[in-house]
Order: sequence, then C-alpha cells, then structure tokens
Amino acid sequence: QVQLVESGGGLVQAGGSLRLSCAASGRTISNDVMGWFRQAPGKEREFVAAISWTGGTTYYADSVKGRFTISRDNAKNTVSLQLNMLKPEDTAVYYCAVKLGGPVTMPSQYAYWGQGTQVTVSA
Repeated sequence: QVQLVESGGGLVQAGGSLRLSCAASGRTISNDVMGWFRQAPGKEREFVAAISWTGGTTYYADSVKGRFTISRDNAKNTVSLQLNMLKPEDTAVYYCAVKLGGPVTMPSQYAYWGQGTQVTVSA
C-alpha cells in the first residue's frame, strides 16, 4: 500500500504561481508512473499531467501545456507540479495518484489517491 499526501495549494491571483507537492509513504513510487488530476465543483475529475518512473517522459493536458510542469524526485519519494500563469479556470482540488495501467489520462486507471489540495485563482 502507498499513501499520498498533497500540499502546496492556496489562494493566488491570476497570473501567479504555486508549487504542489505529493509525498508518498508506505512504499517507493520510484517504479510508478504518477499523475496529477483536478476536480472543480460540479465537474468530473480531469487529467492534468503525468510523469514516467524515470521522469524522462511527461504528459500534459492541452489546457495546462506550457504553464504547468510535472517533476519527480525518486530519492525523496515525491512528485511535484509547478503551476505558472494561473487562470481562474484552474481553480480546483488537485490530486496525485499512482497509475496502474491503461491510458495515462483516465482517472479510472489510477489508485491510491491523496486527499487533495485546494487551488483557488482569483481574477
């Protein structure tokens, strides 16, 4: 079993930046593809970004490409998401999760979800 804890969310003005962290415990995640998702009120959980176990391959939703950067530190058992040029439509609870298999963008292919961290972007 692996436990994931997200942190780093907060309230920021449009155009600002935040850095989210996902800390894993219970076992190493160094061999796992890891993903970030977000869920806004009244909306379905949507894919944001994912990263291969080496960190050499990354995937992004079109809506965040060029603004967000996913990274990982396998020595620290953490995954991070740098959010730049934030927009009000980025407001959501952000979650990290471990990919089990299948398409990288599908929430159903992930497990061990954390509790999430709230990101609120004001206009």
